[in-house]
Amino acid sequence: MKFVDEAKLRVQAGNGGRGCMSFRREKFVPFGGPDGGDGGHGGSVWLRAAAGINTLSDFRVERTYKAQSGEAGSGNDCTGCGGDDLYVAVPTGTVVRDSETSEQLGDLVCQGDVLLVARGGKGGWGNAKFKTSTNRAPRTFGPGLLGERRSLELELKVIADVGLLGLPNAGKSTLIRAVSSARPKVADYPFTTLHPNLGVVYCGEHRSFVMADIPGLIEGAAEGAGLGIRFLRHLQRTRVLLHLIDMAPLDPQADPVKDARAIVGELKKFSKDLAIKPRWLVINKSDLLLPAEAKKKAKVIVRSLRHRGPWFLISGATGAGTHELTEAVMSFLEGKSAGA
Repeated sequence: MKFVDEAKLRVQAGNGGRGCMSFRREKFVPFGGPDGGDGGHGGSVWLRAAAGINTLSDFRVERTYKAQSGEAGSGNDCTGCGGDDLYVAVPTGTVVRDSETSEQLGDLVCQGDVLLVARGGKGGWGNAKFKTSTNRAPRTFGPGLLGERRSLELELKVIADVGLLGLPNAGKSTLIRAVSSARPKVADYPFTTLHPNLGVVYCGEHRSFVMADIPGLIEGAAEGAGLGIRFLRHLQRTRVLLHLIDMAPLDPQADPVKDARAIVGELKKFSKDLAIKPRWLVINKSDLLLPAEAKKKAKVIVRSLRHRGPWFLISGATGAGTHELTEAVMSFLEGKSAGA
């Protein structure tokens, strides 16, 4: 299934039913009076966060959702049937905005969250409601109100505890494959990851967290270079970022320190809140150097970046150091201190 994280749709609530104009007709009961019932209320449109949906691709096919209208009232003071509400399933983590005003209507963060996006119209009054002491035979009734109509913009932000970021080919997909059951594509060329991938990392009984892998960033991503920064939204809900750095890039002219600073610069351009989120350095591909040389180079990178937070030396390909990394992340998410 193609991953889609933005969609537009139209919603239309049901109209209220027409009120009834009717008069009581009964044998031996003269002047029975009005008995027209009210129309039924129109159904409303709700969005509901549902499990098992990970993309907005369904809204590329069906773009308009209409709730049922209320039925007209009838004689004998009978109210018309109300229209059924319509519930539209969306992925957990969907942000909803009004297309015309750009107002954020809601954020469906938890499974089962519901959001009213279009309210159904009220049913019209029957002529029985217009009876007064001076107007005993009203011939007036209400037509029923129209249901709300709206154009919506949906934006999906995946729900994850930990986010991976770094340059293309830094080893993000390899790491998530090593520590979880996720199987994103891995290849020896840039931009093998074209959409976010989620993996559940298990650290023991009742101890797990969700890790998100997004497409790699390059310098100038905020200006549209590479795949841009549109996927950074999927890191906004995370509690900690793991910044992967390739300590042995194929290009001998590449500078891991300069590249890491470029990534931080793109974070700041995208969101100040994302830039100040806890960020740990993960120096990857230690298997390509001798152990002593890899540790020495990792310390030089950390020192050059003046990084004061936790950092880890790992190899996503062999799994070296990944257990210590995941345990430290789990401890951090549980509220414990984590160190390098």
